[in-house]
Amino acid sequence: MEQAVLGSGPVLYTVAEVAAILRVDTATIYRSIRENAFPAVRIRSRYVIPASAVVEMAAEAARTGGCFDLARDTQTVRSRRVARPH
Repeated sequence: MEQAVLGSGPVLYTVAEVAAILRVDTATIYRSIRENAFPAVRIRSRYVIPASAVVEMAAEAARTGGCFDLARDTQTVRSRRVARPH
């Protein structure tokens, strides 16, 4: 992965890298991306995830002393969608 500034770490992660960091299956990350519950950048047919988003999720959990629940956030996004007429 490219470095923004030497020693500062990656700017973007692959889905597989984020899944490994969060210790979840890649399908969980892809599903959350498709449901707009997880930040990502699409480059052609490939997704990359800003490293800052992963850091912010961890920081939010540490700051609040709570749990960042990706599944709950995905469900919240689903429930906010407006039903489209057929």
